[in-house]
Amino acid sequence: MTAAGFWPPNATVVTAICGFVMTLACVLWNLDVPLRLGFAILTEQYLALQLGLAICIVFLGSRFTRAETDQPGLVNWLIAIVGLVTLLYTAVSYVDLLREQPFRPPALTFIGAVVVLCVLEGIRRRAGKALFIIVAAFIVYALFAHRMPGVLVGREMKPVVLLQYIGFDPSAGFSLPLTVASVIVILFVFFGKLLFVAGGGAFFTDLAMALTGRTRGGSAKISVVASALFGSISGSAVSNVVTTGVITIPLMRKGGYSSRDAGAIEAIASTGGQLTPPIMGAAAFLMAEFLEISYTTVAIAALIPAALYYFSVFLQVDLIAARDRIAVAGADGRGATQVLREGWHLGLPFVILLIALFWFQIDPAKAALLSALAIVVVGSVRPYQGQRISVMQIIEAFSETGRSLVDLILIVTAAGFVIGILNATGLGFGLTLLLVDSVGGNLAVILLVAAVICILLGMGMPTSGVYVLLAVLIAPSMVEAGVTPLAAHMFILYFGMMSMITPPVALAAFAAAAITRASPMETGVAAMRIGWAAYVIPFAFVSTPALLLHGSAAEVARVLVQTGVCVFAVSVAVVGYFSGRMGWPARALLGATGLAGMPLFSGTGLLETISFVLAGAAFAGLAALYMQARRKAAV
Repeated sequence: MTAAGFWPPNATVVTAICGFVMTLACVLWNLDVPLRLGFAILTEQYLALQLGLAICIVFLGSRFTRAETDQPGLVNWLIAIVGLVTLLYTAVSYVDLLREQPFRPPALTFIGAVVVLCVLEGIRRRAGKALFIIVAAFIVYALFAHRMPGVLVGREMKPVVLLQYIGFDPSAGFSLPLTVASVIVILFVFFGKLLFVAGGGAFFTDLAMALTGRTRGGSAKISVVASALFGSISGSAVSNVVTTGVITIPLMRKGGYSSRDAGAIEAIASTGGQLTPPIMGAAAFLMAEFLEISYTTVAIAALIPAALYYFSVFLQVDLIAARDRIAVAGADGRGATQVLREGWHLGLPFVILLIALFWFQIDPAKAALLSALAIVVVGSVRPYQGQRISVMQIIEAFSETGRSLVDLILIVTAAGFVIGILNATGLGFGLTLLLVDSVGGNLAVILLVAAVICILLGMGMPTSGVYVLLAVLIAPSMVEAGVTPLAAHMFILYFGMMSMITPPVALAAFAAAAITRASPMETGVAAMRIGWAAYVIPFAFVSTPALLLHGSAAEVARVLVQTGVCVFAVSVAVVGYFSGRMGWPARALLGATGLAGMPLFSGTGLLETISFVLAGAAFAGLAALYMQARRKAAV
C-alpha cells in the first residue's frame, strides 16, 4: 500500500482514540500509577497531555466556520498535529523548560504561542465569539496595561513575556481550573456515561414515571424528577435536555401540555440539575477548590436553594395541569416498588459515592472512580430491562467522556489565561475597585449588576466553564462589597446557569424547542416565567445566610418556612390558578406580597420585620384561597 493510502487518517477514529486516552490518563493519574511505577510526574505534565489531546479533537472535529465535521481539511490536520506534538513535547520536557523559564528561551515562546492561539481559536469554534472576545480583550489589555487610565493601570508585559507566562506558567494556563477539570470533572462525567449505558437513564425515567405518572400533571412531573436526578451528574443542561427530553417531552405533549410549556419545563428541570447536590454538574468541586473548603460544605449549602427551586417548578406544573385540565399521564403498569426491584442495583453506585464523599471524606476524584467501578460491576452482573453494560460500551464511554469534555478543557484553560493576567497586571484589584466604586458600594445594585453580567457572560457555555469564568471576574467584587465568599460563588453559579433559559441565547430552552418544534424565543420566555424562583432565591441567600444552612436550627427553620410560603404564593400568582382561575388584581396582589415577604432584608431591623409580616399576609392569602376551594368542593 502506498503512503497515500494511509493519508489522511480517519478523523473520527483519531478523535475517538484521543478521547479514550484522555479518560484513561485521568484514571491512571488518580490511581497514582506513574508514581507506583517509579515515575515522578508533575501535575503540569499531565495537564499538558490533556490539553494537547483536547486541541487535537477540537481541530479534527470542527471547521473554521464552527460547523462540525468528520472530514477536516489539511489546515485543520496541521493545526491538530502541531498542537498535539507541541503539548506532548511540553509534557515530556516540562521540568527542563521550567528550569529555563527565567532565561526566556525561544522554545517557551513557541509553546506559549501555540497554546494561546490554539485555545483562542478552539473556544471561538466551540464556545462562540463572546468568550473569544472576552479572553482576547484581556490579552490585549495585558499588552497595554501600563497605558490604561485610573484604576485600570497595570504592570507592563511584553509580548514574549506574556506568551510564555499565560501559555506555560502554572499560575496561568496550567492553573487550578484546568487541574480540577482534568483531574476531577472527567471522572464524574465518566461516571455519568457509564451509569447511562448501564440503564441508569431509563431507570431514573421509569422511577419518576412510577412515582408521579398517575398524579395530576404527571407527565411534567416525570420530566422534573427525571431531569433533576440525571441532571446532577450529566454536567450539561443541554445534554440533559436532549437525553431525557426525547422521552419526557412527547409524554407532556400527549398529556396536554402546550409545546411551548413542555419545552420550557424540560429546560428548567434540566438546568436545575446543575444546581442540585450531590454532584451539581461537577461545579461543586470547582467551587470547593476556589474557596479552599470541603466539597461537603458546598453540597450542604446548596440543599435548601435547590429544594426551593424544584418546589416552585413542581408546584407550577401541577397548577398548570389543573388550570388547563391536563389528563393524568398514566404509567406502563409498573409501580415504584417494581421499578426499584428491577433496578435497585443502579442505586448502589450512588450510595457508594455519597458514603465515600460524606462519610469517609474520600477525595472526590477517587470517590467518582470507585463509583464508576461499582457501575461496571453491577451493570455487568445484573441488567435493567435487558440493558447490560458490555466491554464495548465501557470502551465507548471512555472515548465519549474525553470528547465531551474538550470544550470545558479549552474554556478553563482560557480562564487560566484571564486568571494569570489579572494576577500579573493587578487588574483583579482594579476591576473590583471599579465595580464597587461605580455603584457607590451599594450592595443591592452590585448584586443586580453582577446578576446581569453573569447571565451575559454565561451564554453558550457549559456549567463548569460558566462558573470558572464568573468566579474569576465577578465573585471578587461581590466579596469586596461584603457578601460571604460561599454565597457569592453560589450566586454566580445560579445566574450563570440562568443563561441557559434566558433569551436571547437560552441554549437549554432552544434545545428543548428543537424537540417540541415550538418557537425558541417563546420557549425561553416561558422557561423564565416558570423558573422565576432561580432569579430571586440567590438574592435571598446572599441576604440571609440561613438559607445556606449557616445559622442556628431555629433560624434556618424560620427562614425556610418564610421562604417556602413566599415561593408558594408567587408560584400561584405566576400560574394564575389555585382553587380556580384568578383575576389579574388578585394575582398581582398575591405575587407582590410573596416577593416582598422573601427574606431579602436579614439583619436590617424594620425591613426584616416588614418582610416577615408580609410573608404572613401571603400565607393568609393562600389560606383564604384554600378555604374557598373547600367551600366550592362542598357545594
